Amino acid sequence: MKQYVIYTRVSTEDQGKSGLGLEAQQRDIGVFLDKFSEVPFEVIGEFQDVQSGSNSERPELTRALQICRKTGAELLVAKLDRLSRKVSFISMLMDDPKLKLRVAQMPQADKFQLHIYAALAEQERTFISERTKAALRSAKDRGVKLGGLRDKTMQRNIAVQAKAGDDAARAMRVIGPLKAAGQTLSGIAETLDGMGVATSRGGKWTAKQVSRILERAN
Repeated sequence: MKQYVIYTRVSTEDQGKSGLGLEAQQRDIGVFLDKFSEVPFEVIGEFQDVQSGSNSERPELTRALQICRKTGAELLVAKLDRLSRKVSFISMLMDDPKLKLRVAQMPQADKFQLHIYAALAEQERTFISERTKAALRSAKDRGVKLGGLRDKTMQRNIAVQAKAGDDAARAMRVIGPLKAAGQTLSGIAETLDGMGVATSRGGKWTAKQVSRILERAN
């Protein structure tokens, strides 16, 4: 019987208490188990850390990995960045011959593909960080006063805008060809959900959201 150990992570104590982000992870894992897993299967453990993805010292992940190595169960996560945001850490896990990894949002991906994805995601985060710094420098050169709470708010707004743009560009790689093929907005939304492509907030697609992405691209 196929065995899994489920691992989830939220980034802050507030998220851990409120469940923000956790519901989306549980949903994606549920979709994987229902639609993509070998059957029969058994979940032999569930673990959750409330900690930053840049911190590799996570006690619940350590416990989950120990059980996986001992039993041969696959470690199941919703997204690769829930495991870690560090390519070096993910690479170390993938090199472990006693460990099997499965990512719900990429159900067919092998270790090589996951490693490439992790490397690309790290590059993207680095670029977004540098772009945010450049935008702040530009604002300062234009005479915008930065400092304290206002500075933090501006940084957050710029980062949110950058992420929205990146998410839209990524979604257009799927939406563009489907729209060109004559598929309806609702049909495109269903296709995106079926492919496991999440919205920028981790939810399900609607025709209105697809329309906004198309408008943004024009």
